[in-house]
Amino acid sequence: MNETPSASRIHIGFFGRRNAGKSSLVNAVAGQSVAVVSDVPGTTTDPVPKSMELLPLGPVVLLDTPGFDDEGALGELRVARTRRELNRTDIAVLVVDATLGLGECERELERLIQEKNIPYLVVWNKCDLGNNVPNGSIATSSKQGTGIQELKERLGSLAPKEAPRHLVADLVPPGSTVVLVVPIDESAPKGRLILPQQQAIRDLLEAGDLSLVVRDTELPQALASLAKPPALVLTDSQAFASVAKNTPATIPLTSFSILMARFKGYLETALRGISAMERLHNGSRVLIAEGCTHHRQCNDIGTVKIPNWLRKHTGAILDIETCSGNEFPADLSPYDLVIHCGGCMLTEREVLFRMKCANDQNVPFLNYGVAIAYMLGILHRALSIRPDLQKQLPETGRC
Repeated sequence: MNETPSASRIHIGFFGRRNAGKSSLVNAVAGQSVAVVSDVPGTTTDPVPKSMELLPLGPVVLLDTPGFDDEGALGELRVARTRRELNRTDIAVLVVDATLGLGECERELERLIQEKNIPYLVVWNKCDLGNNVPNGSIATSSKQGTGIQELKERLGSLAPKEAPRHLVADLVPPGSTVVLVVPIDESAPKGRLILPQQQAIRDLLEAGDLSLVVRDTELPQALASLAKPPALVLTDSQAFASVAKNTPATIPLTSFSILMARFKGYLETALRGISAMERLHNGSRVLIAEGCTHHRQCNDIGTVKIPNWLRKHTGAILDIETCSGNEFPADLSPYDLVIHCGGCMLTEREVLFRMKCANDQNVPFLNYGVAIAYMLGILHRALSIRPDLQKQLPETGRC
């Protein structure tokens, strides 16, 4: 599959009141019918994403959202969904109905966008019908096609300009061999690799490194077949124990999940949370959160394996809750600890927002890979990729 993953695309969200023409504007920018368009206010009831290539930005996701002024019980739920969409938006488009002008709805949206430090544009839509457009503003008409090209160009100017980043290739010398351990069990997706595995292989390929992909059951054979030891062994966290046992201590070892935490920018925060695991006691509440939704297997990592490891490690009767996809709760205060997946299916902005929510509420925020390595007693080794962080581990993390 060559398509750029959604989490790696720039997310452009269109926000505004009902019937401001957000859906029509999304369709005009996309050049196709992405969203249902109607004169009836509130036609868009759920966020509608559309993946596409948008020059000069490249791969993007356009997000059409429900009206921010929706009413009633259902309307409040839709507004809440719209607020959540801001958490994964890289560029916001505030759509103003030129026949009505700026109102309290638009001012509240602008305040939220600024509060979250999201680059944004204010677009005055229906300029063919209204005359409230301030001089110098972006004026558009989805019906007539006015201003659409200017909007695309202005969106391009807001694209984040970052140097290329690596998931794993920058951790090994050029031309290295890296062994990737991919267990194939009942929880593995049929006929494909999960996203972090795909990204690691692609990253190593582009850097000119060699990837040797094996199951955990063939790891000893794979290591024995190499003329010299690999620069790194990279494993799924679920197989940490057996892989650590079968990998000589002289070979660096880590997990896809720990690399994703590093890539998304919250590895240091996750490491600071490990001491909270030692404070768990009977009745402590733990939230295990995943960014994706998938069919739960009988030995699922989030609902079965990690809870079992936690109870065994702490010896406590814990109240463990789980959430997935967009269900991440805004109020984390009831929890003593949050253990989050690597976040491969979430944008970096959304992962960091979840981390910030936890930090702001003084709730420790851990990562699957860090938590599993710690409970199995191999966290210090799993951080061989970052000796600086090894040194910073509290004594409770040096097991």
